[in-house]
Amino acid sequence: MTITAAHIKELRDKTGAGMLDCKTALEKNDGDLQKAADFLRQKGIASADKKKDRMASQGRIVSYIHHSHTVGVLLEVNSETDFVAKTDDFTHLCKELAMQIAALAPTFVSRQEIPAEVIEREKAGYKKIAMDEGKKEEMADKIATGKVEKYFEKICLLDMPYVKDDKQKVGDLVRSTSGKLGENIVVRRFVRFALGETAGQKAE
Repeated sequence: MTITAAHIKELRDKTGAGMLDCKTALEKNDGDLQKAADFLRQKGIASADKKKDRMASQGRIVSYIHHSHTVGVLLEVNSETDFVAKTDDFTHLCKELAMQIAALAPTFVSRQEIPAEVIEREKAGYKKIAMDEGKKEEMADKIATGKVEKYFEKICLLDMPYVKDDKQKVGDLVRSTSGKLGENIVVRRFVRFALGETAGQKAE
């Protein structure tokens, strides 16, 4: 397939990657836009993974207030340098994360924050339901594991499908931005406020 400038522009608009990277990705994936986008995202993830252990002590605390003035978010996102924290890409990432938190109300940043006993209790509950429905233990265990993964997607920010592109998770968005900027980026913590809520309780 002939790779045209229009194809490259479309991929660039979709991914934010550079023109040369987009051209290479399309060439390696026979002009398939989705495969090329996945290739670029995965390349960014691979680059980010190499940086994950580097200290991220700079960054930003950002705020977001929904236009209805009924939901607000405070969010800390860290980078390695103040220079990166001031870039448009970093600022855009912070805004997207804050809007995701406001919209879907995660409880944790990542699954690593969930106590092991909570995960085991959740899995045991799903397994019991499956076995009560007549499933054999091995199948019930697989079903429970799958449901726990879905549970993570509901309560953990980084495991959630990204609201603007549910083909990728929020964690993929963070890692691809990290790869693009060349620094470790860490979502440190957040607080979400909603009108009518009290601590530990969601408004009805």
